[in-house]
Amino acid sequence: MVLEHIFPEDWLESKGIFSFILGIGYSIVGMVIASVLFPSDPALVSVAITSMLLLPELYKIFSIEERSERLEKKVGFKALWRDDVAVVRVYVFLFLGILLTYSIGTILLPSYQTNNLFREQLEIRFGQGFSGNAIAFTNGMFTDILSNNFLVLMACFIMALLTGDGAIFLISWNASVWGSIFGITAKSAATFSGQDSFYLFLIVMLVVFPHMILEAIAYFLAAISGSIISKDVLLEGFASDRFFEVFGFNLYLLLFGIIFLVLGAAVETLVLDNVTIYAEIIKMSMKAMGM
Repeated sequence: MVLEHIFPEDWLESKGIFSFILGIGYSIVGMVIASVLFPSDPALVSVAITSMLLLPELYKIFSIEERSERLEKKVGFKALWRDDVAVVRVYVFLFLGILLTYSIGTILLPSYQTNNLFREQLEIRFGQGFSGNAIAFTNGMFTDILSNNFLVLMACFIMALLTGDGAIFLISWNASVWGSIFGITAKSAATFSGQDSFYLFLIVMLVVFPHMILEAIAYFLAAISGSIISKDVLLEGFASDRFFEVFGFNLYLLLFGIIFLVLGAAVETLVLDNVTIYAEIIKMSMKAMGM
């Protein structure tokens, strides 16, 4: 694709705005192509196309990290962590770009297009499918949220371990699910209450952003850990001293991901239990949908 060649590769790693633009641009391209080629069921296809478009960019970024690690005479925790934080930044802005695109698309498009283009994503709202939680009011909430999100985290790690960069599909999928659900929640609540959709969407995002970004970072760390371990087997040679050093660091990275996941589940439980304005918006949304 053309977009990733517009900016120098180090800009995409150091300046988040360019990753954000890529997330938006490739999401739109994915939606358009899926709608034209697969009009009967474009939801999953649009995410798959977006992920495929992002893969060359992620490959470039991980190649930069691999070159940096190989230049290090001794693998140091501080140096590796600094390099991986830069990759996390790329994932964060890509994720936010995809999420915002799906949110705005859900709000602006007519209902019949929304129900078709985002059908698979919106089914997650009612407990169907596989994704990190976007909305959940249940007994044993913390345990339910943590167990579901832990499955997503391990899926990201295993996919990255087996395919190198394949976890981008799950990350893009989660961004599309959360974006679609937050968008349709604000849109439906606005229809019921007569308020502005974007105003309600802004409130929803302010409420959910802390736990959403904690959970998303957990998935990113799992994906980075699996991807680097996968590539390190080829670069360093299996069972070499350097392999074990990098392998050990990336297991710590996975552990940090789990810690972020627990924090995210705790914050989400606190928000869902105590932030009444969020609960009211969801209730208005459900009433607008006749539920």
